[in-house]
Amino acid sequence: MNRILSSAQVEQYREEGYLIVEGVVDDVTRQRMKNALAELVDKSRAVSVHDDIYDLEPGHTAQEPRVRRIKKPHEVNPVFNEFLYSEKFKAITQDLLGESVRLHGSKLNLKAPHFGSPVEWHQDWAFYPHTNDDVLALGVLLDDFTPDNGPMMVVPRTHSGPTHDHHHDGVFVGAIDPRHIAREISQAVPLLAKAGSVTLHHARLIHGS
Repeated sequence: MNRILSSAQVEQYREEGYLIVEGVVDDVTRQRMKNALAELVDKSRAVSVHDDIYDLEPGHTAQEPRVRRIKKPHEVNPVFNEFLYSEKFKAITQDLLGESVRLHGSKLNLKAPHFGSPVEWHQDWAFYPHTNDDVLALGVLLDDFTPDNGPMMVVPRTHSGPTHDHHHDGVFVGAIDPRHIAREISQAVPLLAKAGSVTLHHARLIHGS
């Protein structure tokens, strides 16, 4: 098995719960992904409510499509599936998890200029708890992550702390009450990186954008 990550990178992930790996996606593949995404957004003009492919932003119309999320893009367009099963991408996960790795799911999150709903502070673990906590999410950057375009923010080392309540008045809302994690939020850092990079974070790391 060819290693992609250095020992220092593996140690950072173990200690802090996140990692940025630059230069993972070549320009040709990234442009193919962006073209596929643009096509999917254009097709959303025919959709008026959330469905098996689209989560829509408030104000979405056929004239002005506003898409929040593409669900399971690896099942919608082959370019995403090809990349997820590419040797380099698999090797990154295997460097952290061992040779046996399983894909749990995929999604494409969009934040277009002038609109874009926030992703509240949360831990992925609350959405899909496992008995083995070797679970992580990888983000593939189709555009640069800058301070101006809503980058994901993470709270280092919280992956080794408690799993917080994601309910409000007894109803699961998929978010942590920020009043309960004010100290953690004050320590959050943005994941700033160039397009083509990949971010990794542990399923119990507190994050949002």
